[in-house]
Amino acid sequence: MSSKAKRVLPTRPEPPTVEQILADVRGTRPSDPVFVLAAEPRQGGGNDGIPLPDFPVPEKHEDATDERERLYRQSRSYVEMNQRLQESCLLLKEKCEELRQAGATLEQDILEMRQKAF
Repeated sequence: MSSKAKRVLPTRPEPPTVEQILADVRGTRPSDPVFVLAAEPRQGGGNDGIPLPDFPVPEKHEDATDERERLYRQSRSYVEMNQRLQESCLLLKEKCEELRQAGATLEQDILEMRQKAF
């Protein structure tokens, strides 16, 4: 029987503090790929001469407004559905408690009937 040595992994480093994150963000260039919107048109190729992929570009200001309106309606729908679900949850809890009480009453009535019968 062979035993394998347990591998000890190094401990994880502490996550960065808010100050460290902010300092890192402040130290980046505006052209950093993380801050470039995917919808912005890109000119030419990358630094290595390889052409960059084409990304969809919003055609008009109305498209952005329509998108915001769609997202707003979707958010409202979500909030309304969430409220209905919460109300339904409360109603179900009430009905469940009523059923428990009815079950307890039924159990009590059955016990009384058995006592009377015997």
